[in-house]
Amino acid sequence: MKRTGATILIAAALAGLVVGFLVDAVLTSAGRPTFVPAASLPTVLVLLGVVIVVVAVPVFRASRGRTPRRIDPFRALRIAMLAKASSLVGAAAAGFALGLLAFVFTRPFTPSIGSLGSIIATAVCGILLVVAGLVAEQLCTIRKDDDDEHPGSSGARPDAGPSAG
Repeated sequence: MKRTGATILIAAALAGLVVGFLVDAVLTSAGRPTFVPAASLPTVLVLLGVVIVVVAVPVFRASRGRTPRRIDPFRALRIAMLAKASSLVGAAAAGFALGLLAFVFTRPFTPSIGSLGSIIATAVCGILLVVAGLVAEQLCTIRKDDDDEHPGSSGARPDAGPSAG
């Protein structure tokens, strides 16, 4: 599994930004109020980030030999994939909120503080979820072994062939 790169996170944020802007544009053109995320969304994003880091810490401890307890490799992979997905969701959520902000600031009226607060909190908490996902993904990586540099080596010398007797 490759680590989450900046390119995919930027693409998710840009996609979210475009979707957020277009959602508000379509709603406004239909004569409806602009979209404001629920006040609980930032809380859920932060709690998700905390949970992901908390479940990644035992994997980190086991992979570094700081605990005698073994971790199932499939569990570690699931946690790493959850961390990767969370960073992507956080980038998309932050982009979506920034798209909503971009639309609101292009309008000739002054938006209410309550709606702006929820949108800004969603953007900030989306960024925090990206950071938590990347940290958890880092915690789930294992150290390189000495034999990782020579794939296929099983301890025997590569120049030692079968003995001809």
